[in-house]
Amino acid sequence: MDTAAGTSSAPEQARGPVGETTAGAALPGSMPGSTARPAARSTAGAASTLSPLVPLPGGTYRRGSTEFYPDEAPVHEVTVGPFEIEQHPVTNAQFAAFVDATGYVTVAERPLDPADYPGVAVEDLQPGALVFTPTAGPVNLSDWRQWWRWQPGARWSTPHGPDSSVEGREDHPVVQVSYEDAQAYAAWAGRSLPTEAEWEYAGRGGLDGARFAWGDEYQPDGELLANHWQGSFPYRNTGARGWVGTSPVGTFPANGFGLDDMTGNVWEWTSSFYTPNHAVDARTAEEVAAARDALTIEMPACCAPSTGAAMAAAHPAPHDPLGSRAPVEGAGGVPGDSSDALAAASAEPGSAIPRKVLKGGSHLCAPEYCLRYRPAARSPQAVDTATSHIGFRCVVRPPVAVAPSMPASTRNLLG
Repeated sequence: MDTAAGTSSAPEQARGPVGETTAGAALPGSMPGSTARPAARSTAGAASTLSPLVPLPGGTYRRGSTEFYPDEAPVHEVTVGPFEIEQHPVTNAQFAAFVDATGYVTVAERPLDPADYPGVAVEDLQPGALVFTPTAGPVNLSDWRQWWRWQPGARWSTPHGPDSSVEGREDHPVVQVSYEDAQAYAAWAGRSLPTEAEWEYAGRGGLDGARFAWGDEYQPDGELLANHWQGSFPYRNTGARGWVGTSPVGTFPANGFGLDDMTGNVWEWTSSFYTPNHAVDARTAEEVAAARDALTIEMPACCAPSTGAAMAAAHPAPHDPLGSRAPVEGAGGVPGDSSDALAAASAEPGSAIPRKVLKGGSHLCAPEYCLRYRPAARSPQAVDTATSHIGFRCVVRPPVAVAPSMPASTRNLLG
């Protein structure tokens, strides 16, 4: 088995365009090949800092794919109602405004409970998050520990550790946000996280059944249309339009609905619990769990392991020298989720931490390892985990009409 030859001294996402610095980078305007944008609606209140909303009519579309990974199948029709979705992922500047207004402390900044990580020394339980670090050369792609590391001090404002910063990257998507953090921002903004069905409808941009958000051809006319890994994963990335790591929102052409970065840049949280494939969506929690346990295909950890798995790998117990044990049951779940049967069924075997569906792919997706920069692609992620390549965007749904209650006297007259 190949082993890592070492790690790069500089975290991969900390660099901006190749040969340039990121300080003072301006948000690019429209790019060649971009589509016209529908009129976006601004909001009041939390407000001036929020992303503009793009209204979508909803409708029926074909969700899923049978071309790539088993959890994307089967292709089936799904109907979503009308909703509005943010034009681009939440940026560092927008998340900073939320933190300034509320004093919110993200999951990555909170102390770790020793009870959740038996065998790990108390002095090693420092707040932090998962950071991608490129290797020095080719490695065994079956072992995520070669390129993911637990970094004390990593959080949304210092995404690669205490020596990093988001200064000059205010218009990049915020990262190092867990599911709980994304929910908290959405609640403050008066918005919600999209379901998987809503996200995929929006991500397709009106191209029903297409392989990519822009059609079936990977690079029409030779044009790179999304920020994903360029080169050989996980050690050589030559940059997507010059960007190694995240890019300013809107750097790449919008999709047919005028939405930026629905493909690549950062994975995005949805509110849907993960299932092993779409065929189990309507089954009971017990059937979902059985299907999950029967899934024998190894899913590559391009998205990232859970916080528990990363801590176990960084501080292996004496009886487990490879640090491969599963996260401790009950560690880091979102309040209320663990009591839900479907939430429990979404967890990976050996863990009680619920997993949500991520959509969109990221700057780490490489065709030879993780060809998930497609609307149908999906990936599970534990809700306790924050990484250097996961962000989010919000939606607004129309209020549900509720029929007024009928007076008792009228009910009596109707028999």
